[in-house]
Amino acid sequence: MRKFDILFIGLMLFSMFFGAGNLIFPPFLGAQSGTAFWLAMAGFTLTAVGLPFAVLLAVSLAKGGAQAIGNRVHPYFSAIFMVIVYLSIGPFLAIPRNANVAFEMGVMPFVPESASSALVLFLYTVIFFSLVFVISLNPSKMEKYMGRWITPALLLSMVVLCAVGFANLDAPLQAPAADYQAGAFFKGFLEGYNTMDALASLAFGIVILTAIQQRGVRDEKQLTKYTLKAAVIAAVLLTLVYVSLGLIGGKMAVNGPFENGTEILSAASTLLLGQSGTALLGFIFTLACFTTVVGLTAACGQYFSKLIPKATYKSVVLVITLVGFTLSNLGLSQILKVSVPFLVTAYPLTIVLITLAFFNRYFKNTKKVYGSAMLFTGVFAVIGGLNTFGLDLGPLQTLREVLPFSSVGLEWVVPALVGTGVGLLLSAFGRKQEMAENQADVKAS
Repeated sequence: MRKFDILFIGLMLFSMFFGAGNLIFPPFLGAQSGTAFWLAMAGFTLTAVGLPFAVLLAVSLAKGGAQAIGNRVHPYFSAIFMVIVYLSIGPFLAIPRNANVAFEMGVMPFVPESASSALVLFLYTVIFFSLVFVISLNPSKMEKYMGRWITPALLLSMVVLCAVGFANLDAPLQAPAADYQAGAFFKGFLEGYNTMDALASLAFGIVILTAIQQRGVRDEKQLTKYTLKAAVIAAVLLTLVYVSLGLIGGKMAVNGPFENGTEILSAASTLLLGQSGTALLGFIFTLACFTTVVGLTAACGQYFSKLIPKATYKSVVLVITLVGFTLSNLGLSQILKVSVPFLVTAYPLTIVLITLAFFNRYFKNTKKVYGSAMLFTGVFAVIGGLNTFGLDLGPLQTLREVLPFSSVGLEWVVPALVGTGVGLLLSAFGRKQEMAENQADVKAS
C-alpha cells in the first residue's frame, strides 16, 4: 500500500473522530482550568486520544474485532453491549448531537430573529442527512471524499482560526475554577469521556480495516500495522487541535464568564475576525460534525447489516439516517440530557474491557476473569450513571462515596481491580479442581 494511502486513511479517521464534542470541550476546559491547564489537558488527552488509540489497537489485534473481545465475557454480553454502543454513538445520541451542533453554529447565527428556528432546523437537517446518506452509501469512496477533500479543508480552517488566536490573544491564564483547583488531572480525565471517541473506536475499527483491505491488504499483521499508522496520524492531529483550542479557551477566560465551549469559540472568532470569524467557525463546525456523522452512519451500517442477515447495508443506512434526522429535530438540549449519564456508565466498562484485552494472554482468555471484572465494574458504573441523573440511591450512594477515588468520579477503579482479582482466584481454583479430577480419573483407570 502506498504511503499516501495510509496518510489519507489517517486523515479520514481524524475527521470521523473530530466532531461536536471535540470542538466544544477543549476550549471550555482551557477556560476553566486556567493555570492548571497542562495537568487538566494531560488527563483529557488520556481519555480523548490515548483511550481511543488503545481501543483501535485492541480491536485490530483481536480476531473478530470488538465483538470477539466482548465474547470473552459472554456472547450475550457482547451482543447487548455492542448494540447499545452502536445505537448510542449512532442514531440515538452522537449523530443527532452532531447534526444539532452543526446547525447551532453554522446556521443559527445567520438566521433572522423573525424566522421559525424549528422550520429552519427541519430544512437544514433534510439537506444535511440527504448528503450523509449519499456519501455513506459507498464506504469505498469515503477515504476519497473525507481524507482527500473535506479533512484538509477542515484542518486549514482550524489552522487559520488558531493562528489568528495565538497572534492576537495574549491574556495570561487565570486562576482555576473550583472544579480544577484540586484534582485537575482527574477532572480533565472525566471530561475526555464527552468526546465519545473511545466508544466510537469500537465502531470505527471496522471502517478502517475495510478501507485498508480494499487496497489489497489481507495479512493480519499488515492490517494491524497499517491500522496503527492511521491511528497515530489521527492521534497526533487530535492532540494538536485539543491543545490549541484549550489554549485559546484559556486566553479567552478574561472575556467571560462563558457557559460552554461554543460560547468561547463564538466570542473568540467574532473578536478576532468579526463576521468573517463567525462564518469561519460555522464552516469548521459544519465540516467537523458532518464527517463524524458520515463515519458513524457507515460504521453502524456495516455492523447492523452483518448482525441482521436479511438487512442490506443500504437499508440499514437509510433507517439510521431517518432516525438521526427525526431525533435531530427534537433539539440539542434534550439530546445532551441523556449523554452524560450514559457516558459515565459506558466508559468504565469500555476501559476495563480493553485493559483486560491487552493482558489477555496472561490469564488465557478466561471468561471468569472477564465476567467478574465486568460485573464489579458494571454495578458501580450504573450507580454513577444514575447518580448523574440526580437520583439518591440511599445505601448504595453511601457505599459509592466511601470508595477510593469517588471524589474524582473514579469510584469504579477499585471494584474493577477487586473483580479482576476474584476472577483470577476463581480461575485458579477451577484449574486446580480440574487437575485433581483428572488425576483421580487416571488413578481409577
